[in-house]
Amino acid sequence: MSTRPDHLERLRAQLIQGGRRAPFRALSASGQLGNGVLEPAFREGLKRAPHSIGADMGSVDPGPNYLGSGRMAPSDTIARRDLGLLLEGARALDVPLIIGSAGTGGAKPHLEHTLELVRAVAREKGLHFRLASISADMPRELIKAAIRRNEVTPIGAIDPLTEAEVDGAAHIVGQMGVEAFQRALRAGADVVIAGRACDTAVFSSIPAALGYPMGAAMHMAKIIECCSIACMPGGRDSALGTLDDDGFTMESMNASRHATPLSVAAHSLYEQSDPYTVSEPEGTLHVEQARYIALDEHRCRVEGAQWVPAARASVKIEGATRVGERALLLAGSADPRVIERIQTILAEVEQVVRGIVAGEYRMWFRVYGIDGVVLWPQPPEHMPREVFILGEVIADTPDLAKAATTVLKQYLLHHGFPGRLSTAGNVAFPITPPEVQTGTAYRFSVYHVMQVDELAPLFPVTIEDL
Repeated sequence: MSTRPDHLERLRAQLIQGGRRAPFRALSASGQLGNGVLEPAFREGLKRAPHSIGADMGSVDPGPNYLGSGRMAPSDTIARRDLGLLLEGARALDVPLIIGSAGTGGAKPHLEHTLELVRAVAREKGLHFRLASISADMPRELIKAAIRRNEVTPIGAIDPLTEAEVDGAAHIVGQMGVEAFQRALRAGADVVIAGRACDTAVFSSIPAALGYPMGAAMHMAKIIECCSIACMPGGRDSALGTLDDDGFTMESMNASRHATPLSVAAHSLYEQSDPYTVSEPEGTLHVEQARYIALDEHRCRVEGAQWVPAARASVKIEGATRVGERALLLAGSADPRVIERIQTILAEVEQVVRGIVAGEYRMWFRVYGIDGVVLWPQPPEHMPREVFILGEVIADTPDLAKAATTVLKQYLLHHGFPGRLSTAGNVAFPITPPEVQTGTAYRFSVYHVMQVDELAPLFPVTIEDL
């Protein structure tokens, strides 16, 4: 075991002289790690000698399937590529690498699979470092006890959480804040791979531990965590945040993407119902007094954010529950007679299917061009020239889902209606077979905030030397 100072101690000695803090540089490598780090911008970021490198790897944005199934959204091939770039870059500079929300969902299977990839990359590239992993799986009995104390609150339109929903969820995770990352770094970690985590904690945990103002550190983290999305034009290139005691500067590592006062301020709306506050486990970031200043056409300076510590810590908890086995039908039509009557046709065909295929299953349709994205209260005044029809069936078994979908295909293809001209087929199929079985379907059943007395016991840290 190494006896050298941990990265926090080394950075403190490097950056703080005579009570004054030198600027801290945080490189945001990717907001979607595993989907392809843009290498030219990342290499440019390494040239800036960052004091830390971070990346977010997960989110609820891809939907409940990944959290429920325990599978990772990106391919192993690209995830290994991205991990290799970041690990080599961080070890070459000897700076800490922090990755949050491992493997998309951040639950135990996602974290374990990501750690397997990290170990494989380390062996392949001959890298040696101290690796910390942080679990984010929530103890179910603790959640149920919090429910009984009325200490669990819904987020948005989801129902109040019940103990039955807790028991029924495939996985339940909590979003860790800065505390867990700081604990891992104090244990001597060079690389931290965390389960489900707040995106901001990936980038604010180190400067917060070094004493930089929490408001500025957290605001910087909020802006850079998605890399160059906060630029004009937005993109996924790596971004650099340079933090000091008064604020921070945002800069894309792609010279063609410009951080402007408008683009950076607008990013405060990203994934936020309230553009002026960002709630975290340890407190709340307030940006209503923030000022956005153009240093030049490429860089934006930000000052004025405030941090209010929480009277009591809280954790956002997320869980997904199985709802059945899913099959899809993919079809389209350019027949104006079909398009005009599409809702009636679909309802009539569904009745035919239910008369043939017995069992419990749900069936519904999205007609892209009419109501596929938004359920408009009334159809458009002028019907589109063509539509895409997505039929979905969810049943208890894969066989029943497939049975309903194949019968649906055949009777939709040849459904008779007044004014029909073609008896050979009313719809077209883009691929064959047009029935696609997608596996188990999940729904978000836990999307709540839980009050807690202590954060550390919820997010245990494990250390290993590679």
